[in-house]
Amino acid sequence: MSVAVLMYTTAVCPFCIRAKQLLAARGVTGIEEVRIDLDAERRDEMMLKTNRRTVPQIFIGATHVGGCDDLYALDAAGKLQPMLDGNA
Repeated sequence: MSVAVLMYTTAVCPFCIRAKQLLAARGVTGIEEVRIDLDAERRDEMMLKTNRRTVPQIFIGATHVGGCDDLYALDAAGKLQPMLDGNA
């Protein structure tokens, strides 16, 4: 069973699309997607939780992994799949 994935996104964000594609390739079938372009309160929530203003902002379980580049770096280091499997 994989860990819950939460991603703060906007409507037209190529980095969000790339991040979702990588997660899908690693077996993630459900992402809780929060569209911050539609909800200013959720944008504020994201900024408080991450200290960042850009999207995507990705959480695997309770761990903030960062944005798209951070997710790809985690995957390249062989650490993404264990996190998704709940073994990290």
